[in-house]
Amino acid sequence: MKFEGIYTPAITPLDAAGQIDKKAFAEVLESLIAAGVHGIIIGGSTGEYYAHTAQERFDLGALAKEVIGSRTALIIGTGAVRTEDSVEYAKAAKAIKADAILVGSPPYALPTEQENAEHALAIDRAADLPIMLYNYPGRMSVSMGREFFRTVTAASKNFVAIKESSGQTGQLHMLAREFPQLGLSCGWDDQALEFFAWGARSWVCAGSNFLPAEHIALYQACAVENDFAKGRRIMSAMLPLMDFLEEGKFVQSIKHGCEIIGLRSGGVRAPLKGLDEDQKQRLQTIVTELKREVAAVTGGQA
Repeated sequence: MKFEGIYTPAITPLDAAGQIDKKAFAEVLESLIAAGVHGIIIGGSTGEYYAHTAQERFDLGALAKEVIGSRTALIIGTGAVRTEDSVEYAKAAKAIKADAILVGSPPYALPTEQENAEHALAIDRAADLPIMLYNYPGRMSVSMGREFFRTVTAASKNFVAIKESSGQTGQLHMLAREFPQLGLSCGWDDQALEFFAWGARSWVCAGSNFLPAEHIALYQACAVENDFAKGRRIMSAMLPLMDFLEEGKFVQSIKHGCEIIGLRSGGVRAPLKGLDEDQKQRLQTIVTELKREVAAVTGGQA
C-alpha cells in the first residue's frame, strides 16, 4: 500500500450523555468520503482513543468498516500502553479487513529503541497489514530513531510509511535521506510545506475533519502539481488555524470546527473541557478567512 494524499484522523462524536453517537460518527465518515479524502484513520489521538474502552475501540473500527466499505482506505490505530493491548487492536483490524494499521510508541513505559522495535514487530506479526508508523515524542516521551527504523524495516516489509510528528526538521531530513522505503507523511501541520518539499506524498491532518478541501488543495499544489509558489500561498492562509490549534485545546477545536460545518460532534471526554465562547468565535473567524483566502488561490475550487 502506498500512502498518498490526505488522511483524516476522524473525530468520535458523543451524545448528550457522553456516549459514542454512532449515527453522528457515520455522518462524519460520509462527509469525509464525499469530500474526497484519501483515507480515514480510526482510533487516533484526534479520535480520543485514550478515553475509550477496548470494546468501544473494537466497535468503532467495525462500524467504520461497515460505513466505508471499499470507498476509501481505512487505517486502524493500535496505540496503547500495553503491547498486549496493541496486539489485540491489530488483530481486530485484520479481522475487519482494514487496509492498514497505525503503530506508535507505547506511552509512559519509556522503552529503548530496541524494545520499541520489538513492540512494533509484535503488532506487525498480529496483523500482517501495511503499517504507518507514528512518531510523536511529545505524547509518548520517546522518539523513534535510526536503530528503531533499521530494526523494523530489516525485519518486515509491512513498514511502509511514517507519520512524523516530532516537529524536528533534522528527523525529517534523516528519514528522507536514510529510509526512503518509508513513505513520509506530515504529522506536524505547520511543517506541511517542508514535508512536501522533502518528498512526502501524504499528510495526516486533523483539520481535514472540517476543512478537507483546503487540505487537499495544499497536497494537490505541492505533491501533485509541484507548484510550491501556489503551495506557499495556501500554507500561509492555513497558518492562523494551525497556530490556534496549538493553543492547548486541539481536539476540542477540531470538534468545534466540525460543528461549524454542520456536523454533530458532541463534547470531549474528561479530563478535557470544551472551548469557551470567545474561543469558538475566534475559530469561526479564522475558518471563514482561511476558506476565503484559499478559494482566492485555487480559483474557488477548494
